[in-house]
Amino acid sequence: MSAPLDIAQADPKGLIRESYRIEGITKGECRSIFLDWAINVPVGADPHEHIRFCLSHYGAPSHTMTEVLNEGLVAPTRTGRRGGAAARRRDESASDLT
Repeated sequence: MSAPLDIAQADPKGLIRESYRIEGITKGECRSIFLDWAINVPVGADPHEHIRFCLSHYGAPSHTMTEVLNEGLVAPTRTGRRGGAAARRRDESASDLT
């Protein structure tokens, strides 16, 4: 089992911390900050664990960043087929059958 997170690991650049300090920050700005933060989560680390830690450390219930972080905990919904060569070949072979 890995060592518990600390704030230096969960928010090493202080991006989430700073978002909570910006008065009047918009949801779009929070999402942009979140994406910048998310690409810096170490490979192999559980991003949900980092999000939960940030929420417990900074989370102000009525703040826009709290809303964005909570959205980050929700698994994305799959919509339709994914692109790529395999999907195109599959679609082409299906149309050959008709």
